[in-house]
Amino acid sequence: MEFIFMLTHHDATVADALDVYDEIRDLPLRYVGFKDVGQPTSTLKELARRIHADGREAMIEVVSERAEDELRSISAATEVGVDWVLGGTHVDEALDVLNGSGLRYCPFPGRVVGHPSILEGTIGEIAGSAADLTSHNSVAGLDLLAYRYAGDVEALVASVVSAVEKPVIAAGSVDSVERIDALRKLGVWAFTVGGAVFEAAFPAEANNRAQVEAILKAASGTSA
Repeated sequence: MEFIFMLTHHDATVADALDVYDEIRDLPLRYVGFKDVGQPTSTLKELARRIHADGREAMIEVVSERAEDELRSISAATEVGVDWVLGGTHVDEALDVLNGSGLRYCPFPGRVVGHPSILEGTIGEIAGSAADLTSHNSVAGLDLLAYRYAGDVEALVASVVSAVEKPVIAAGSVDSVERIDALRKLGVWAFTVGGAVFEAAFPAEANNRAQVEAILKAASGTSA
């Protein structure tokens, strides 16, 4: 299972994202991401440049609420220089924008509302949305707000994973080793952690580097 470190807190890219990235850039991360809100495009471009310079892949997660803002962010993703676009709910329009870009697109399944984003709907509705979205050849996978769902999260994740044949990323509020272990058993491809690092939620020293190291261990199944 892959760990995607998000340089984000409260669904926005943190002000010191460049400094935070430099703190952890020698750790064995494969994927690093940030949000489309919180920092100017120039900062996001520099983040993507550093991530690529270290041989990693960069992801941008789109959490803008209004359709026009979402599509503007998706359009800007090609300028920022990321490899993946996560999130967003206006899939047909987004696919038109991304056509020919080579970027991998993983939208939100289900009904996503608010900021920070939460997931609404029944498990059946969300799994059906997941199946519909991944029927698009140009949709690479899904960005599932698993722990932003008020119902039975494990049943939700199991239903979505079984409904699709493409990668599922569990995004948002993954803030404990127990949740990481549960996601691994349920078969998700990857999970994101951002705010929980900055809140020192994991059993390690209260600094960014130690928190990321603890999450890497949990992702590999080697944590205590």
